[in-house]
Amino acid sequence: MTTWWDTATGRRAEISRVFTEADLAGYTELTGGAPETGTVPEPLIAGLFSTLLGTDLPGNGTMYLKQDLRFASPARPGEQIRATVTISAVRPEKALVNLRTVATAGGRVLCEGEALVMARQFPLK
Repeated sequence: MTTWWDTATGRRAEISRVFTEADLAGYTELTGGAPETGTVPEPLIAGLFSTLLGTDLPGNGTMYLKQDLRFASPARPGEQIRATVTISAVRPEKALVNLRTVATAGGRVLCEGEALVMARQFPLK
C-alpha cells in the first residue's frame, strides 16, 4: 500500500500575492515599525511560506521546527510575488518533512531557503 510519505518527495505548492500600500500601512500599524520605503517587509514574504505549509503542503496541523531564509532582492508594493515550497526529503518515522522555499517577483529571486516541519499524523492528503 502506497502512503503519502512514499510519494511526497518532489511535491510542490505555490501561492501568489500582491502586497499593496494599504497592506504595508496595516503592517506598520500592527508592528509599530515602518518598512523601508518602497519595499515589502520580509516577514510578509515569509508569511507566504507559512500559509503554504499550514494549508497545502504538508497541510493542516503542520508545526514549524526550523526555517532559514536568505533574502537576495527586495519586493516592491504592487508586484506579484510567487512563493513556492517543494518537499526535498521526508522522515516518516518521525513525521518530519524538509522543504525548499523560494519566492520570486518579476523574474528575480527574492529569497531562497529551507524549512523543517513536523507533519500531522496520518491520514495526510
